[in-house]
Amino acid sequence: MVGSTHEALHRIFQKEPGLLTKALRQVLALPFPEPRKFAALNVDLTEAQPVERRVDTLLRAETEQGTYLLVVESQGKIDDRKRGSWPYYLSYLYEKYRCEPVLIVITQSSATAKWASRPIQLGFPGWESLTVRPLVLGPNNVPVIADKRQAESDVSLAALSAMTHGRGPRAAAILESLAAALKTIDRDSAAVLVQFVDSCLADSKAKQMWRDLMTEIQYFWRHELAEQVREEGREEGREQGREQGREQGRQEGRREGREQGWAEAKAETVLQILQWRGMPVTFAVRERVKACTDLDQLEAWTQRAMHVTDAAELFAGE
Repeated sequence: MVGSTHEALHRIFQKEPGLLTKALRQVLALPFPEPRKFAALNVDLTEAQPVERRVDTLLRAETEQGTYLLVVESQGKIDDRKRGSWPYYLSYLYEKYRCEPVLIVITQSSATAKWASRPIQLGFPGWESLTVRPLVLGPNNVPVIADKRQAESDVSLAALSAMTHGRGPRAAAILESLAAALKTIDRDSAAVLVQFVDSCLADSKAKQMWRDLMTEIQYFWRHELAEQVREEGREEGREQGREQGREQGRQEGRREGREQGWAEAKAETVLQILQWRGMPVTFAVRERVKACTDLDQLEAWTQRAMHVTDAAELFAGE
């Protein structure tokens, strides 16, 4: 089953397509031409026969030197079935669009990156009929951005750094730098990057640190309810004259505020994903999503929002 980490690792390029060509130049040192514009294409590669094949993200980049199809595959582990599916994807896309396809694999695993970077050669040795050479982005080549100024200079690349190095020893410095840099960009774009990074942090300590950072700087989570709970706790402590009451009130306020804030942020992410995909969102759908406070339910809706063909399908089977 496709998880949030898998989706976030490639969908960041749908939100920030320029980051992909930037990574090709800066991380892989390739002279990829500057695109004039990007266009998101249908990722469904299903044939007329009942065989469903989908790439993760597909972008068309128009440049002065020609038009290219950028095929992004998010790869969590070694999977030798890709030896057949990746060449198929590239051949099918070239036949369909008559544009040069470029395969880019994004991963958090050094071992998977090493495996994916090996050429796929079909034919007999010395006379291969087809050779596929994936370009790989992962912890071995994506830069570690652990400096605040460097993160501020390129926030989307800093987010990619956090997504690929979230398990490493420098995760704390990377996340702190990114948290500071997020305050320098518009809130809507920052909200999406926050969700992508949160989805990719498999290490529980790193994930909790990230959520604490977001709460401490009150970036998205300054809410009236949290303030009210904190004030009630402080008032109770003053009335009783006991330090225990004050501390209890502060802790309760922080807990309630954090949970409420995450619920509202996730609800906004669900709605934004639907809007970015060009999907009409009715008032009823919007109100149901915004009224939900169950973080597990909101996470499930976030995953569905990336695939549904109608906003109402979010609630299918519920």
